[in-house]
Amino acid sequence: MIRPHTLPPWLGHALRAQRAPVPWPAVVRGALAAGPLLLLAVLAGRPSSGVLLALGAMLAGVNDRPGTRRAAVSRLGGPALAGALGMTLGSCLAGSGFTLVGVFAGLGLLGGALSAVGPVASAAGTQLLVTTAVGAGMPLPEAGWQRAALFAAGATWLIVLRIALPSPVRGQRLGYLYDGERAAVAQVYDAVAALLDATGGPDARARRAALTAALDHAQDALRGRPAGTRRLRAQYTAALPLAEAATALAWAGRPVPGRATEGPQRLATAVRTGAPVGALPAPARCDAGLRALDEALLRAAETFDRGRWSEGPARRSIRRRTSPAAALRRMAGPAGREYGSRVGLSFGAGAAVAQALQPVHWYWLPATAAFLVKPDLGPLASRVLCRAAGTVGGALLFAGLAALLPQPFGLIALVAVCGALIPVATRHFAAQTAVVTVLVLALVMVGGEPGASWSRITETLLACALVLVAGHLPWPGAHHGGGVRVRLAAAREAAQLYVRHVLSEDADRVGRWALRREAYRTLAEARAAVELAAAELPVLARHSDGSRQVTVVLERLVDATTACAVRVDDTGRVAPGDAERIGGLLAELAA
Repeated sequence: MIRPHTLPPWLGHALRAQRAPVPWPAVVRGALAAGPLLLLAVLAGRPSSGVLLALGAMLAGVNDRPGTRRAAVSRLGGPALAGALGMTLGSCLAGSGFTLVGVFAGLGLLGGALSAVGPVASAAGTQLLVTTAVGAGMPLPEAGWQRAALFAAGATWLIVLRIALPSPVRGQRLGYLYDGERAAVAQVYDAVAALLDATGGPDARARRAALTAALDHAQDALRGRPAGTRRLRAQYTAALPLAEAATALAWAGRPVPGRATEGPQRLATAVRTGAPVGALPAPARCDAGLRALDEALLRAAETFDRGRWSEGPARRSIRRRTSPAAALRRMAGPAGREYGSRVGLSFGAGAAVAQALQPVHWYWLPATAAFLVKPDLGPLASRVLCRAAGTVGGALLFAGLAALLPQPFGLIALVAVCGALIPVATRHFAAQTAVVTVLVLALVMVGGEPGASWSRITETLLACALVLVAGHLPWPGAHHGGGVRVRLAAAREAAQLYVRHVLSEDADRVGRWALRREAYRTLAEARAAVELAAAELPVLARHSDGSRQVTVVLERLVDATTACAVRVDDTGRVAPGDAERIGGLLAELAA
């Protein structure tokens, strides 16, 4: 029997599934989105319009992730607008033959470069490519603008559900409009308590990483400045010195008194319920880290009980959105050029092969290639294996169900069930692929086309072969691992800015917290990129050799700098031992 840890990394990643509780609110939204829209259109005698509405709702459902309502508008709305644009472009290209190959390649270059900007831009680029292919190849009676309007309407319906339906949050007694922001801030205090509880034990490093993830999530959730989040932004800012003190204590490696976790836990409860913090546990002030923790708890309690909240520190502690100029720089940078070249090659080659072979559903081939080749969606080999397995399983399952279910209402019910399953299936790419395959095949049959299970399998396998070739080709002016190098360079720069600020003994604590947040955030992004690169096939993984060690040194450097910052607050100066330790880590990083 082969144990999981003996498998090669690329195969182990393909077999690994995420563990998470069932997102019941998203399940309900999925059940109320595509299926009911399709049912209404069929009852109105417009099944083709229902297919477009359901397609828009389905693709929006793929992007429906836990988070705030405000963030959901951009996370779902941006890709939906790109998808509507793709529908219009595709309709204009319908019947162009081999002419569309060059257009598809150019669009792939743009869509791939968008992946370097961020997750929302990446999803928008993917939907632009997929809907362009669908608009160009799917035989529908609607005009191009009507297709775009119907697609956008389907996505809009899911956005309305996302905003209007309440999402139950554990222990929360306040209104649900900002429940996502409130839960994100409460999770920061929970993560601080968990790190303090693990200090001195083997789980401290993982808890520190979890604290970074919680701070990143809250920082993203609180972007913008609506009046309803003013108190939450102040509470988030009050958590920053707590996180700093907890990180310094974890770096020291000595267990802390058990009562130290009670304060952050009470603050987390106060965020969720709006209740007063109440009496805090007696302080333990035997070293600099514990003194910093006690002072941070007292300041946080004062912030929670205050009737008014200052915008100054909160405004500086919230990360700003990426500017258009910065987005263009990322698209034109090494990662954007590498991503764009590979997506453009795959999307264009998929269109060329489809035009040469002329299968009935030729548009599935380039659309599948666009989904597969996106470098930010996981290791290439894992994506290909999961896509192939999920498509085969989903197509065979649909073939059996289609023979048993009454048409069209049995297929409409199947669409509703699949819509509900998409949020659960996101735990594994193969499961998500299987659910989406069943849903798409049901839409095709409701739209009046014959069963297409075999066609779906063959065209997906062709797309998998194309993407494997394109993903391993050398490219002039680009090289594999560009994304890893960009992330490492950003993490190194952020860490060095943080180190210089702390060693200068600058009294600007809010500025220091912002630099520390950026250092840990970019470090987490670099570590994630390195782990994904290591799970590629050996021919690709070798390009990131040594990157993991760089992230380890960066993590030690940022942790040591945080401990030094806490002692600077306590004594007013940088201790010689701290300066020597940080200098040694800088030298190791340079080597």
